[in-house]
Amino acid sequence: MKEISELHLPADLQYSDDHEWAQKTGDTIKIGISDYAQDQMGDIVFVEMPDVGDSFEKGDEFGTLESVKAVSEVFIPLSGEIVAVNEALEDAPELVNGDPYGSWIIEIRPTVASEYDALLSRDKYLQILQG
Repeated sequence: MKEISELHLPADLQYSDDHEWAQKTGDTIKIGISDYAQDQMGDIVFVEMPDVGDSFEKGDEFGTLESVKAVSEVFIPLSGEIVAVNEALEDAPELVNGDPYGSWIIEIRPTVASEYDALLSRDKYLQILQG
């Protein structure tokens, strides 16, 4: 496992304390898991994603990630409707391990815009990881 100092945590993303990241892309937001989360899970072998059109409230479970170690739930860091899922992960879930920020899981249209700004900055997320 990586040391905290070895983690890649882009400053232009927002983070949740459940280890998801969020990135604005116009009027939608892409969501995935952080480098810390993928590192802790180990080799990811399956990604369960919701359907386009599904709606979730902040904190709801929207899918699962299965690794050789465990199955982990993934929680949506802000309320919204699913507008896209990363279909490449269906055939190649290991992409999340290789590039957790390029391998987004879902894209949503947020329903409560202020929830994005309430997420953690890189520095605040790093403080949580450091304990």
